[in-house]
Amino acid sequence: MGMIDKLLVLLERGQDSALLRFSLGQEYSKAQQWDAALRHLTRAVELDPQYSAAWKLYGKALAASDRPADAIGVLEQGIRVAEQRGDVQAAKEMQVFLKRARKAAGSEPE
Repeated sequence: MGMIDKLLVLLERGQDSALLRFSLGQEYSKAQQWDAALRHLTRAVELDPQYSAAWKLYGKALAASDRPADAIGVLEQGIRVAEQRGDVQAAKEMQVFLKRARKAAGSEPE
């Protein structure tokens, strides 16, 4: 049984949480199964809107799935969350991803 299957068993048992959804999003991202990754990452930030690591991975997954315009909004929100929480490293990483997403979307500021 792979990691995704193990995590899905926990979800089926009713142990839903932001961490579980983040973990599923991470595993699906590694497998480049973007629809599944995005479904779980969306739920992770719904369950815990202050989860800066989930925002970061959510933005990365959107960008990787050729949705840079969507990634921009998610990353902007994630940066705000990370800055409010004092999560400096996550904010810096998301700023790099945001710059790339803006470039990919053709909306990089001058």
